[in-house]
Amino acid sequence: MEKRIEKIKQQLHSYNFKLTPQREALIRVLIENEEGHLSAEDAFLLVKKKVPDIGLATVYRTLELLSELNILQKLNFGDNVTRYEFRSEQAEHHHHHLVCINCGKVEEINEDWLGPIEERVEKQFDFDILDHRLIFNGICSECKKKRQ
Repeated sequence: MEKRIEKIKQQLHSYNFKLTPQREALIRVLIENEEGHLSAEDAFLLVKKKVPDIGLATVYRTLELLSELNILQKLNFGDNVTRYEFRSEQAEHHHHHLVCINCGKVEEINEDWLGPIEERVEKQFDFDILDHRLIFNGICSECKKKRQ
């Protein structure tokens, strides 16, 4: 975790921003709950336990800053709630998600199967694709078992 925080600190410094104690606490919460795809409100409730005097506005501003600097990316799984996750440093593209419309569970697909489609779109439309997102909405295996 410390290496990731140091790297984020360097990224912030390269844009003339500081890693304040509030920002660091929020980043720690996001790292600790990385699989959770936290909303601003979720992150606020968790970071408030560590830094009781932090405000919701500070959390929103920090999440927006981290998004603008491409440290985080915003996600919306069709429920009108913006969630955040760290951008993958290794992946050329964003990974994909499976969202259960019954229980809300979110699973990640880390393989990128859209390469051939991207190539075709780029050629056919003379369009340079920089990134893509794919979200599958359906019923997870656990909910399917409960229905049977």
